[in-house]
Amino acid sequence: MHIKTIGLDLAKSVFQAHGIDEAGDAVLVKKLHRKQMIPFFSKLPPCLIGVEACATAHHWARTLSAMGHDVRIMPPSYVKGYVKRGKSDAIDAEAICEAVGRPTMRFVPMKTVEQQSILMAHRTRALIVRQRTMAANALRAHLAEFGLVANPGIANLVKVADKAFADATLPPYAHRALEILIRRMAELTDEICALDQELKAWHASNEASRRLAAIPGIGVITATALAATVTDPDQFSSGRQFAAWLGLTPKQHSTGGKTRLGGISKQGDRYLRRLLVVGATAVMRHAKRNPTPMTDWVNNLLEKKPFRLVSVALANKLARIALVVLTRGETYRPYGLAA
Repeated sequence: MHIKTIGLDLAKSVFQAHGIDEAGDAVLVKKLHRKQMIPFFSKLPPCLIGVEACATAHHWARTLSAMGHDVRIMPPSYVKGYVKRGKSDAIDAEAICEAVGRPTMRFVPMKTVEQQSILMAHRTRALIVRQRTMAANALRAHLAEFGLVANPGIANLVKVADKAFADATLPPYAHRALEILIRRMAELTDEICALDQELKAWHASNEASRRLAAIPGIGVITATALAATVTDPDQFSSGRQFAAWLGLTPKQHSTGGKTRLGGISKQGDRYLRRLLVVGATAVMRHAKRNPTPMTDWVNNLLEKKPFRLVSVALANKLARIALVVLTRGETYRPYGLAA
């Protein structure tokens, strides 16, 4: 039996493999436990292996590639169309095997251990920021119950909390609850600062990240996230395709020769998309005070369009510029200063 292609349905403990030969006939339908994976694939001749992009996908892709196999990772949404009927691990593995051989299939570049570690730091930082926001919102709401209202910003919130501690009329239980929330916010802030320092250190050692940070609206956080996520910029044929990959282009509902465009698709990496939109919003807030060719474009668009629409349009533009910087290996040059 000569296996040409294998569709591998990944899981935590029990994996399902579906293999076909040169003629496309099924020659392998096998359930594998985790401890059987490496011994089984190490004995197989090199073949094409398709997996869905999910947890542990990059780990298994690196492991199987080291054995000589050609491993390709696919977005699950692109594989779904090849599922014939029903839902089981065997059916999913067969669909993966069918999808990986399609000439028009799009694949996810395999990430290195270093790139995944940087993205892990990003996801952890985002989680801690959310937790700090939750604690701050809880503290703000509790203080308001006693008539103490804080202005926006954590610094103002801490000032009002200090005022509450000095208020002897508050019950001891309220003091204890406020103390816990304030201490938790301080701990989370320290953890965020520690992660920021690690990201800055990686940013200083990565040339692509440094070049990306020169783009207005893209700081160290966004630059490191882009550099670690976009491992192969040549996979995108144009800046618009990259923006579409990030979900920053309109959804299309066209038929009968009529083009209908809706809101942005919001497909792809939600974390990168949010960072770009936040960066674009920061650029817009300084547009009138710091005029540049880019901010002139922003101000002209603001005269005709709502603020949030313009911020997404600018995020789209920043994504396109970032792809050019990554693809050409050049430093960002502002409009009007290009050679």
